[in-house]
Amino acid sequence: MALPRHVRLVEVGPRDGLQNEQQPIGVADKVRLVDDLTAAGLEYIEAGSFVSPKWVPQMAGSAEVFAGIRRRPGVTYAALTPNLKGFEAAMAAGVQEVAVFAAASESFSQKNINCSIAESLDRFVPVMDAAREQGIRVRGYVSCVLGCPYEGEVAPHRVATVARELFDMGCHEVSLGDTIGTGTAGKTRQLFETVAREVPRDKLAGHFHDTYGQALANIYASLLEGIQIFDSSVAGLGGCPYARGASGNVASEDVLYLLNGLGIHTGVDLERLIAAGERICAVLGRENGSRVARARRCQQD
Repeated sequence: MALPRHVRLVEVGPRDGLQNEQQPIGVADKVRLVDDLTAAGLEYIEAGSFVSPKWVPQMAGSAEVFAGIRRRPGVTYAALTPNLKGFEAAMAAGVQEVAVFAAASESFSQKNINCSIAESLDRFVPVMDAAREQGIRVRGYVSCVLGCPYEGEVAPHRVATVARELFDMGCHEVSLGDTIGTGTAGKTRQLFETVAREVPRDKLAGHFHDTYGQALANIYASLLEGIQIFDSSVAGLGGCPYARGASGNVASEDVLYLLNGLGIHTGVDLERLIAAGERICAVLGRENGSRVARARRCQQD
């Protein structure tokens, strides 16, 4: 299969990235991050999460973030809403698109949200109904698609079943997440080949963590399978909670550098994206997780 000419990057740094960071960050800095990402040309930014601050402290103030950002026409500013209460709060904050989250591993589902996969899907029904009534699109996430910290390898057909459930419920797009970053290129191709029998390829996205240094290889493998949507996090924000000290989300800058080298259009400005990552890392007092950003810095020194 030929490589796609265009890829859409879904920037998850302000949500999936920051929620795993240890250093507290204020609303003003979150707003600046989203605005910087908008200025870089990203068309889809996951700007927050409407969950209890008790469970995810870094997502406190998401309503204030949505109130403070400078919205650009044509850019989608989305939020994670795991239940109806979260959905209603997101609507009050003017969120344009929401996301729900399921797992392909029973053990992961039980240990993280205290219910089975089937029960978690049932919990989304009121959210899907409310979103349909209000004309709000819902994006679906499936975690542990290439491995689980409790069960090890996860069979592709199990991922396909959950992805199909989300798609049939009304999710316009389903993102497949390698939560612990153990996937490899061959297994990634097999995964998408299997899931694509249940969900159209143009409705599937890849969400890769770089724990084992395989994220870019897995993205390239996904491109070969016709996948044109990828989640990434500026500066590689967000560590892997299941491997202490390991990297988590693949850095947006590194993904963009790969795509630019392949002649694939994204509409994102690499230099502005690097600047956004450097700024938020300075706020957090952490090293930039992007290899591209670090290399550019060395060239300038």
